[in-house]
Amino acid sequence: MVKKIAGWLVLVPLSVVLIAFALANRQLIALNLNPLSSAGPLDDGRGVPMFLVLYAMLLIGILLGGAATWFAQGVHRQRERHWRREAQQLGRELDKLRRSQREHRVEDSEIDDLLDVR
Repeated sequence: MVKKIAGWLVLVPLSVVLIAFALANRQLIALNLNPLSSAGPLDDGRGVPMFLVLYAMLLIGILLGGAATWFAQGVHRQRERHWRREAQQLGRELDKLRRSQREHRVEDSEIDDLLDVR
């Protein structure tokens, strides 16, 4: 419940700020990815709204940061997989030893019953 409230307290103001930013930056800008071309200002009315360019750059930055973090944590994930496999193997060995120990107890009790040692 606290996470939901905290989420609303963060997301609602952030959404309002992003909407206000988009409304304040509606002017069209020329988007040219070729640094060698000599494109002039917007003469024909074609362009991209400035907020779309900024949001796209923000999204690309988030994706690149996430990918870099994912690759950097690869060693930790590999180590976690190794220890998980080892724990599963040790659990199987422990179950096998417990079963064999139970079987030996049964055999010992049968011998005791046969010899009336108890």
